Amino acid sequence: MRIVMHRFFLTVVSVVIVCVMSSTPSSSLAAPTQGRFQAPPIVYTIAGSDSGGGAGIQADLHAIHSMECHGCSAITCLTAQNSCGVSAVHFPPADFLQSQLDALATDLPPRAIKIGMLGTTELAITVGSFLKEMAKASKPYVVLDPVMI
Repeated sequence: MRIVMHRFFLTVVSVVIVCVMSSTPSSSLAAPTQGRFQAPPIVYTIAGSDSGGGAGIQADLHAIHSMECHGCSAITCLTAQNSCGVSAVHFPPADFLQSQLDALATDLPPRAIKIGMLGTTELAITVGSFLKEMAKASKPYVVLDPVMI
């Protein structure tokens, strides 16, 4: 079951990245063009952190990097988990999540945003408000891939 879920996750992230890449001229990928280095597309992952490294932010960043994009993260929860299960979950305050999102948005505008575990109503509202603001400016691709523990 874990392998099937992992393949599904990679498929979801890959679809987002392919959409980003297909809307990005090939000359704007991480290759020099006429003496200038073009930065790779930026993809945010807004999700939980998996201390076991097999899911959440860690897996998202790995998948994003494998598609030659630059991954940025905003952490919605911290988990104590391994390959056998989750033993504890901690949710940061919504204002801390907002601080992470604001810091990213002021310097690293996203081409796509992947949303995973949100955890609390307050965090979901914070992300929703952030997406409304992003839609006014850059209209990034958004994938909602909620998970449950």
